Amino acid sequence: MPDKQNIAVVFGGRTCEHDVSVITGHQVLENADRNKYELIPVYISRDGRWYTGSRLLDIGFLNAFDPREVTQVHIESTYDARGLYESNPRGGLFRSGRAALHTLDAVIPAMHGMNGEDGTLQGLLEIAGIPYAGPGVFGSAVGMDKIGMKRFFMGSGFPVLPFASLERGQWEQDAVAVIARIEKTLRYPMFVKPANLGSSIGITRAEDRQGLEEAIAVALGFDRRVLVEQGIDCTEVNCSALGIGCRAEASVCEQPVSWKEFLTFDQKYMRGGKGGKDGKETEGMRSLSRILPAPIGDELTDRIQKMTVDIFCAMDLKGVVRIDYMIDKADGALYVNEINTLPGSFAFYLWEPIGVSFPELIDRLIGQAFEAHREKRRNNYAYGTSLLSHYRAGGRGAKGGK
Repeated sequence: MPDKQNIAVVFGGRTCEHDVSVITGHQVLENADRNKYELIPVYISRDGRWYTGSRLLDIGFLNAFDPREVTQVHIESTYDARGLYESNPRGGLFRSGRAALHTLDAVIPAMHGMNGEDGTLQGLLEIAGIPYAGPGVFGSAVGMDKIGMKRFFMGSGFPVLPFASLERGQWEQDAVAVIARIEKTLRYPMFVKPANLGSSIGITRAEDRQGLEEAIAVALGFDRRVLVEQGIDCTEVNCSALGIGCRAEASVCEQPVSWKEFLTFDQKYMRGGKGGKDGKETEGMRSLSRILPAPIGDELTDRIQKMTVDIFCAMDLKGVVRIDYMIDKADGALYVNEINTLPGSFAFYLWEPIGVSFPELIDRLIGQAFEAHREKRRNNYAYGTSLLSHYRAGGRGAKGGK
């Protein structure tokens, strides 16, 4: 039997979504095929330290985390300057000292929000030369920043609702002018959202000017940049894509069923989900009420599925994502709301109806991590110059500048 691949699952982090990330990480650990993989749990604590150890496999331990029962680690590259990645290790997970603790074949980021979902962890893994599941730095960063995401969609020709944005400094300098600018662009109701936060944290529906002022104050408590979006009476539809770049396929579509204007944090994660208030087994997003497949007709289903793949291609994504859409009940217009990149959504429940189980989805994500890594290695990074031989100590740099 061939050796198992060493797969690190990273979760936790210094973010409001720390607990959600812990649940997501454990979903992966519980569903990955242990006959194929040696799973290495890596927990990033609320103070930013990295730990590993078998105790992290017990989600109850993380409710009363004790760093004395695990090992603090850091990721270190074993990159060969000649580009030799054919044998293990591709990367190394080390103790705080010099002794190597594990070698890594790949990483599955299961961290929601800041410093995990936003491209920063992906950048670290790129520098270390370690294959990882999910989108790269660009796709992760755009997928996390709601303002940048809207501008990308709009610039790429995908339909989005009217929106406005603001910064904390603008608000503190002249809140009256900011409100006037927003009201000139949008009508009530509006949705106010922190630019870089998920899980519905900090999102408020504003029905009037007072509500808008209060909603902006809430959002600015979580982020220095805020998105304000036109509210409509809509039907929500979600669709997932899986693949690498423009080689992707779409899942079935779903229609979430919510009794409020939008899915709150409690609706997403506390309604009978693992780690929820009732202590039942973790189901994550699966525990939501939904209609699957969405009852929207074949023509609209095909349109959404095609747009999902087109967005996946335009953003040069890999792995699995979920894209949320809104259908205006007044005129049937379709709008892209937002994209949820891995680990914001593994969207496994959208693939199960077409025969892709969660364990198989994890297999595909790991396989795509290796494929993307091999593809990157086809690029030429060697370009020799004589620049250093012409540099004089104390000089003003290369002649001619850039």
